[in-house]
Amino acid sequence: MAAKNNALTKPVTVSPELEEVVGKGPMTRAEVTSKVWVYIKGKDLQDSKDKRQINPDEKLGKVIGKEQISMFKMTAAVSKHLS
Repeated sequence: MAAKNNALTKPVTVSPELEEVVGKGPMTRAEVTSKVWVYIKGKDLQDSKDKRQINPDEKLGKVIGKEQISMFKMTAAVSKHLS
């Protein structure tokens, strides 16, 4: 079982740009990741041919950039909006 004070369970502050996607913070990194994926799936932003690629809309683009991005690189881009 994971320690209670690990990085995923520690509340973080969310940037105003990221708040447009996931809602008001603070929240844990795990919650942020989950809410980003709810947003992506709800807006059908995964590439139809390669689900590992994300096609950001205007709101998500403010966080991860306007160009298509791999879901693996997306986490690093989102992390820049957490403190």
